[in-house]
Amino acid sequence: MNFCTCLPSGFWERPQVRQKVHERDAAGVLRLVRQANPRLSQEALARMSGLSQSTMSRLLNGRPVGNPAKAAAALTRLGAPLTAAATPRRVAAEADLNADDHQVLARLLSSSAPVDPAAVRASAQILAAQRRLDDVVGAQAMIPVTMDHLRVVEELAAQARGAHAPGLREVGAEYVQFAGWLHACTGRHGRARSLLGRAEALAAEVGDATLLAQARNFFGYLARREGDVPAIVEHFTRAYTTPGAHPAQRVGDAAQAAQGHALLGERSEALRLLEEAVHLAETTVGVEPPRTAYWLNGTYHRLNLGIAHLALGEADVAADLLASGLDGLPDDQQDADWTNEYRQAWARARAML
Repeated sequence: MNFCTCLPSGFWERPQVRQKVHERDAAGVLRLVRQANPRLSQEALARMSGLSQSTMSRLLNGRPVGNPAKAAAALTRLGAPLTAAATPRRVAAEADLNADDHQVLARLLSSSAPVDPAAVRASAQILAAQRRLDDVVGAQAMIPVTMDHLRVVEELAAQARGAHAPGLREVGAEYVQFAGWLHACTGRHGRARSLLGRAEALAAEVGDATLLAQARNFFGYLARREGDVPAIVEHFTRAYTTPGAHPAQRVGDAAQAAQGHALLGERSEALRLLEEAVHLAETTVGVEPPRTAYWLNGTYHRLNLGIAHLALGEADVAADLLASGLDGLPDDQQDADWTNEYRQAWARARAML
């Protein structure tokens, strides 16, 4: 596991360390880690941070980490408390990570202590921060640290007993789903399918309809990346009809199922689903999206409505929806990997006018 438990208590609270983390100076943090524990070898530091040994050698000799994505991923792997102010664009987690959260997980994993609220909170907070960080640094940079943390949470969930065990298992189900999303985004379709299958089963096992619907939605996204139009319809329809799904989820599912029907030439069904999506969107104005799908708001819905209208050949409507949806995204999502699909759709719509 890659939580840095070899550092003295309070390391992340030291003013110099906090400043380096705030500046996202991964090289500076690594040099301070080495100072705090001189027994750490260059090889150990490279393994803990996810960087190569050759890169580590250069960093310890005063060179910076030039790639912001690598710097962010290295800091996350080390366990640095990346708060919103420490990111190049504001990455707001649902609440600030506590500097002790990583230590809580490490302590529980290395002992027979029962799972308590601190363990559930720590794992959920780390996951929330990683999901936001994905919007900024991209899926490729997030896969190593996410898979490491997933293994820790899954082991804790397997050992968990008592009143707080169900909460940790829910976090585990969400972690598997997030890992599936990351693999789908980076073209690792076979691995994504396996992870999403596990995520769907786990969501059903813990009885979380929101997670279940989201896993099915991600299957639809994977089908779209693969160009499998019948599967697009199948998976988004399953997500749309999941009992207990959040209304905001159903808006996007209906719109994306409509896109699939339009691509199949089933215009009347596509129009019916689009009408339902628009009606649902009106009913969700002012309604908070689900915690596990924070991006589901009116701005985001325009993007999926846009690609549905584009599939119907309605380029003018599609271009307007896609442009307004992209322009309205918050700063930390403007350059997210997943926006590329919608930017390409907007360009196609513009070319058709």
